Amino acid sequence: MRKDQGVDGDAQRLSQLVWMLFLKIIDDQEKQSELVQPGYRSPIPDELRWRNWAADAEGLTGDDLLDFVNEKLFRSLKALDVRHDDTLGLLVKEVFSDTYNYMKSGTLIRQVVNVINEIDFNKKDDRHQFNDIYEHLLKELQSAGNYGEFYTPRALTRFVVEMVNPKLGEIVFDPACGTGGFLVNALEHIRYAQVNTTDDEKILRQSIRGMELKQLPFTLAITNLILHGIDAPDQITRGDALSKPLREYGPKDRVDVIVANPPFGGFVKDGTEANFPHEFRTRETADLFLVLFIHLLKPTGRAGIVLPDGTLFGEGVKTAIKRKLLEECNLHTIVRLPPGVFSPYAGVNTNLLFFEKGNPTKEIWYYELPLPEGMKQYTKGRPIRSEEFESVKQWWNNRTENEHAWKVPVVEIANEQRNYNLDFKNPNGKSKDEHKEPQEVLESISMAEKEITRLLGELKEEI
Repeated sequence: MRKDQGVDGDAQRLSQLVWMLFLKIIDDQEKQSELVQPGYRSPIPDELRWRNWAADAEGLTGDDLLDFVNEKLFRSLKALDVRHDDTLGLLVKEVFSDTYNYMKSGTLIRQVVNVINEIDFNKKDDRHQFNDIYEHLLKELQSAGNYGEFYTPRALTRFVVEMVNPKLGEIVFDPACGTGGFLVNALEHIRYAQVNTTDDEKILRQSIRGMELKQLPFTLAITNLILHGIDAPDQITRGDALSKPLREYGPKDRVDVIVANPPFGGFVKDGTEANFPHEFRTRETADLFLVLFIHLLKPTGRAGIVLPDGTLFGEGVKTAIKRKLLEECNLHTIVRLPPGVFSPYAGVNTNLLFFEKGNPTKEIWYYELPLPEGMKQYTKGRPIRSEEFESVKQWWNNRTENEHAWKVPVVEIANEQRNYNLDFKNPNGKSKDEHKEPQEVLESISMAEKEITRLLGELKEEI
């Protein structure tokens, strides 16, 4: 793909690759359906099915293949005529509604297609190996321009899901699901420990829900879930969860579990804030998502989410949102993450918030996750790993104060002096800001300047 003049950058290459993979996976899936369902009919017209234009290594190539892809395949799939109850057909149409072919060489398209044809997604070993490859591709997205916001390190998603511990039959929702990392981990977590029958599996598949605004991560999430055993993940929808007035989310929209990393550092489009009560109106995406999360949880629902430091110490509208959170939910745990977890996409410090709806907060436990010995911050080349959450896992069910953990009563948070500032420093360990070397200070300043430059760029785009 790097040889093709039409594809510019990793994000476009991944976008190009994923529509091909999607059609190949669907075709392999349909081969299975044809074996077990006599008379099965594909919603995709015969000449557009992968097996009829892509499977023959000596078939269409060059300009003929390029013309077919641009003039026939994409145009027809975007305008696919499907019934309202045809789940797979609707999914194919949605995936291609805003997808494009960037490659300009039909010969190179054929070479890519022939490599994809080496994978049989009906073979367990092939699928397992490709899952690892796909995870690597998603991880590479983290440094692909603005698309990095859609990838959350898998070590982090696994930890959050494990601590929230969704159960079979509970509705699990991610309203900003990106590439589907939290949902895939929830799926695997429940399936591994609680699914024993085909009926259990059916219940599980119906209980995983997500929403994503942008086309590329939406398609990546769909493909991700198909690879993890959900044949037609129609409960993953494309849209903006913030675009609907809060009052229009009723009882039927309530869920048991929310696991999410809402976009932060950006601003919603004009008018979106008007969908929320006056005291919560802001253009900061993370703040509006937090209000939405609280609203969407059932009375006994629970959540594990990622939020930036700014939400913890911010005032004004942020204060009103935090008051709502502490009065309506038990915010029982805040895990303070080390620097660089979302590097290089974002240099801001982040936190994991765990809360349960239905009872007000009485006290909050804080756990400051330490960096591995000798490290100053995580990087793209040395990301956070699952084993680095072991200390907090061991502490979770037997909580005592130690060099990393402390608790704060809510009366101390809600008093006039603190005014719901949740940004408490670790009283039991060395402050992050103490005894820094000059080089560390310069690196911190540099990261802050980069973040300011990025935010100014977004502001200019908005203006």
